[in-house]
Amino acid sequence: MPKKFYVVWVGRKRGIFTDWSIAKKQIDHFPQAKYKSFPTRAEAEAAYASGRGGVNKNAAAARGSEKAPLSNKNFDVQIYCDGAAMPNPGKSGSGIAIYRKGILAELWYGLYNPKGTNNTAELNALHQALLAAKKNMDSGTKVQILCDSQYAINCITVWAYDWKRRGWTKKTGEIKNLAIIQDTHALYEKIKMEVVVSHIKAHAGIEGNELADRMTVFAIDRKKSKFSRYEDPPDIARILQFRSG
Repeated sequence: MPKKFYVVWVGRKRGIFTDWSIAKKQIDHFPQAKYKSFPTRAEAEAAYASGRGGVNKNAAAARGSEKAPLSNKNFDVQIYCDGAAMPNPGKSGSGIAIYRKGILAELWYGLYNPKGTNNTAELNALHQALLAAKKNMDSGTKVQILCDSQYAINCITVWAYDWKRRGWTKKTGEIKNLAIIQDTHALYEKIKMEVVVSHIKAHAGIEGNELADRMTVFAIDRKKSKFSRYEDPPDIARILQFRSG
């Protein structure tokens, strides 16, 4: 039988699962659980990013749409995050771009590390995005975080649960970047029912992702260790001309 992808919007743990037995544990006897199976990962990711539980049987709207996570119709705030090391390992930085009602509102950059890695920078960026999400969560506010690092997303929203049960260890050895993973996962646990974390493709011309990318390199070029707001007027065309990561 072909593999299916199971989206859980409301359950013990939210996300996309490829094993029904694992997905079932998240929804069994869980009040008002919302879930649905999809035949492809693209459909599952699009549906999950929409933030809507109880999707109807007509999945055409979600089918294969990489643009679905970018719609601001279902979210009041969208936060793009990115991190980079140049080279890897090497000088690293992180950045985020915050949109409110589909309009660019803030850019942030920093966390420069002269001896960083791409993975650490991505985790730092996701941590800052979650902090920004928490600040933007007023009553009823729907927040989406868009991250191009599947590694960072999995560390915080999937793998951390098993590592934590094992006393923050794993079968195959050391957990790299453990401190930032623990801090970020703890924050995610506090707000996970009010925020959707979505994966997007890097360097695909998505404005928010490209701006977050420029902020990572801006942090490296400025050697900015403190995570700071970009204070100049947000001239998108000009910023997109900055060096990319």
